[in-house]
Amino acid sequence: MKKIKVIVNGLPGKMASTVAAAVINSQDMELIPKSLTGPEILLEHVFYDSKEIKLFGPSEIIKLLVDEIPDVIIDFTLPSAIEPNVDFYTKMKLPFVLGTTGGDMDYITKKVNESGLNAVVAPNMAKPIVAFQAMMEFAASNFPGAFDGFNLKVKESHQKTKVDTSGTAKAMVAYFNKLGVPFLVDQIEKNRTNVGYAAMGIPVEDWAGHGWHTYSLNKESDGSVFLEFTHNVNGRQIYADGTLSAARFLFGVEARSLSHGHVYSMIDVLMAGK
Repeated sequence: MKKIKVIVNGLPGKMASTVAAAVINSQDMELIPKSLTGPEILLEHVFYDSKEIKLFGPSEIIKLLVDEIPDVIIDFTLPSAIEPNVDFYTKMKLPFVLGTTGGDMDYITKKVNESGLNAVVAPNMAKPIVAFQAMMEFAASNFPGAFDGFNLKVKESHQKTKVDTSGTAKAMVAYFNKLGVPFLVDQIEKNRTNVGYAAMGIPVEDWAGHGWHTYSLNKESDGSVFLEFTHNVNGRQIYADGTLSAARFLFGVEARSLSHGHVYSMIDVLMAGK
């Protein structure tokens, strides 16, 4: 069986590191020992399971393709790097899985459509959370205005290294808007402090890697009805597992020439049974 050749960009970042280790330990993937890193990273290489990974700064991005071309690029870099990275991937016809959040989705979609390659772009790679989002999307599409007259409060907590507001929380706000709840993304309460972690009861060992979200709905007129949706994830492994599923899905799409110039979501990955 041909192994899927993968480059994971964003090392030595925590999420990229978890994904790289998962690729190394998988049975059907091969990690190409190169990674695009930020200009502030002074390391020349990192090691995972005794495998040496060579690091390249943004000005050296073309070196990723020397000697070996990946089947799939996985990107967990930074929001500021999304557009130049997408420009490179689309120019070089490199199918990519983008887990980095904070990018301009219209721009990404335009570049992918014009390039004729395929990509999976998702703010959340955890399949159980994506399934929950899919249920909310179904409700928003089929029951518009179901929560008319409700107030919404959104809290999200992530590790301090996650600089942007959660893409999952932003997507959920859009669903609640369709369900009749007026709420702005700017109203999301974002926690990135140890004091906040302790107050929420997040285990200390997971302060450096977690995703806790709570969506609270209260009947505006008299408070007679209260609904709350919560999804808490500790650690990063569930995101890495979903990322590998996305890479497998994308490789299959490319191998069977099922589409050209299409941006897929994690819901597409779930529907394919990956």
